Amino acid sequence: MSAPTRTLLITMGDACGIGPEIAVAAWAAEQRAGLCLVGDVGVLRRAMAQMGLQLPVAQLESVDQLASVPPHCLPVWQPPGLPNDVLHCEQGRIDARAGAAAAACIEAAVREIQVGHAAGLVTAPLHKEALHAAGVDHPGHTEMLQALATPPGAVPPPVRMMLANPELRTVLVTIHVSLRRAIDMLSTELVLETLRISDAALRRFGIHAPRIAVAGLNPHAGEGGLFGDEELRIIAPAIQQAQAGGILASGPYAPDTVFMRARDAAGHPGEFDVVVAMTHDHGLIPVKYLGVEEGVNVTLGLPFVRTSPDHGTAFDIAGTGRADPASMRAAISMARRLLPR
Repeated sequence: MSAPTRTLLITMGDACGIGPEIAVAAWAAEQRAGLCLVGDVGVLRRAMAQMGLQLPVAQLESVDQLASVPPHCLPVWQPPGLPNDVLHCEQGRIDARAGAAAAACIEAAVREIQVGHAAGLVTAPLHKEALHAAGVDHPGHTEMLQALATPPGAVPPPVRMMLANPELRTVLVTIHVSLRRAIDMLSTELVLETLRISDAALRRFGIHAPRIAVAGLNPHAGEGGLFGDEELRIIAPAIQQAQAGGILASGPYAPDTVFMRARDAAGHPGEFDVVVAMTHDHGLIPVKYLGVEEGVNVTLGLPFVRTSPDHGTAFDIAGTGRADPASMRAAISMARRLLPR
């Protein structure tokens, strides 16, 4: 059995979406030591039935009981404080109770990591509107985890979102803000910080000298200032400072072609190990276009490992048993590779 320091916690996500279904299906497919689900036991039992699974459930009083779970039993830790009626939330609809339960699972899982009962976190999808309805003051997982990882009175650690599949990796400078605000937020310091975080993370992933391509913001990367000057004023100086620090960053490149150059596929070796993009959709559309089945979201900069599937709650198929756990399995596999040895 895996030691506690190798344990991964899998949160159920929004109970009204496909999170519980892909969580139990991924565990059933893996059935490896050191994996523990965090969520409402009733919701996860229902998810197993919906996915056609027949497995005994071992309800843990604490995560550190994981080592005593018999083989082929689904280990579930239901943290205190979950809404009592979350099982009664209608699947496929936004519900504040589901948002509150998802947030409570994340908070409890982080506490378990902080006390040493687990080393990493794999999060099933949550719904941002349900979080908001529950009064959670964070737009998504990344910002919530950043806050939870910050000791009282301390400065939050700088974090970045990386989306990765077998062919392409992208890291975002800005995340869940409006496009107008994202452009206003850009600064040389923010881009440089992203390059440093990306370089350090990829080195931890085993890439000795990561090749980082930086995508421009404007069409044709500004065309020398004709279509915008952010590349000249903000992005290029950040690249130069990163290069001076030994980081193999280059660009800014035209955002409509750099992702094709970076894509590493059969017969097409990628020119770069990662692309840094200025805004959310600039970076995520190319990766998601290649398919979400093997896509993994990795939060860079946290003091613990965190991954998640590259898709949302899929309310339209929630409860039907048609959810594909492939991306969740890829997220678990990625998290395992990133755990400290």
